[in-house]
Amino acid sequence: MKRSTFLILSLTGFYSAILHTAAWSVNNFLMTGPKAYLTYSSSVAAGAHSGMEECKFQFGWERWNCPESALQLSTHNRLRSATRETSFVHAISSAGVMYTLTRNCSLGDFESCGCDDSRNGRVGGRGWVWGGCSDNVEFGEKVSKLFVDALETGHDTRALINLHNNEVGRLAVKDTMKRACKCHGVSGSCSIQTCWLQLAEFREIGNYLKIKYDQAHKLEMDKRRVRAGNSADSRGATAQTFHHVHATELVFLEDSPDYCTRNASLGHHGTEGRECLQTGKNLSQWEKRSCRRLCTECGLRVEERRTEVVSSCNCKFHWCCTVRCEQCRTLVAKHFCTRRDSAATPNHIRQRNRGHKR
Repeated sequence: MKRSTFLILSLTGFYSAILHTAAWSVNNFLMTGPKAYLTYSSSVAAGAHSGMEECKFQFGWERWNCPESALQLSTHNRLRSATRETSFVHAISSAGVMYTLTRNCSLGDFESCGCDDSRNGRVGGRGWVWGGCSDNVEFGEKVSKLFVDALETGHDTRALINLHNNEVGRLAVKDTMKRACKCHGVSGSCSIQTCWLQLAEFREIGNYLKIKYDQAHKLEMDKRRVRAGNSADSRGATAQTFHHVHATELVFLEDSPDYCTRNASLGHHGTEGRECLQTGKNLSQWEKRSCRRLCTECGLRVEERRTEVVSSCNCKFHWCCTVRCEQCRTLVAKHFCTRRDSAATPNHIRQRNRGHKR
């Protein structure tokens, strides 16, 4: 995905949403007016971009591989559907925005915030006290909520589902934070430690949300009441359903479509032409099964293609101070899903439609 394409999609939505959110108050962190919000816009865009890149990584070898159409965060566009996949998109994008804002705040990129030292000096546990520079997740949460949740302009069940999944993403950032400590004491005895909270690697947050995706809960609701939109009947049905949903649980409303086949109107490209993995070092079982999942079970065949790869090799250091390398050419076997000569058998169709497949 090209960064410029993403920035156009995201910032256009963010800026239009900002103009309608003047009623929000973020304590001492934001001044009133759109100019103040623009201070954080580049971090918001970068955060949403990192969220979508993580989405592509997590789903790289699955039928739905987080296509560019998934970048449409607002429910009045392509994410009007509320599938298991769109629940992950909302969560990981929201997490990415909060994560980047928090990190940039702690690095001193914003004049209006810095480290969270609210706990400093308190006893945290046996042998350690709070101190140092904790990442300011409260700031990141408040500002990210201002930007991301403002994109949700609906008031129906799908809107509430999207807002809930946005919050799941923000909670994931908090729930994965780590305690880091520094020892103090005579001759390095570490008789007492100073500790602070820091963000986990974003990959860990992605892994956390991927588990939530696999465990996502489908809301069973009366379709007639859902179609009622923003009526009292619809709001009552939604409130009753959400009463049993945990705050950290991803939820969805509709079953996923068949991602094997192309559907241009929904932005699904199908699996024909996709690369899959058959051989390689350190492959997980999930990756090793990708050819079966993407090709065979979708009624396609696996085609091996030999590709010439040029890389630097036999590098030598020359005094002083250059490194000179040769250009080596090697043939690499890659595997792709291609259309069969004849139509897929009924068995392939049965496998494609069986259970929860991505």
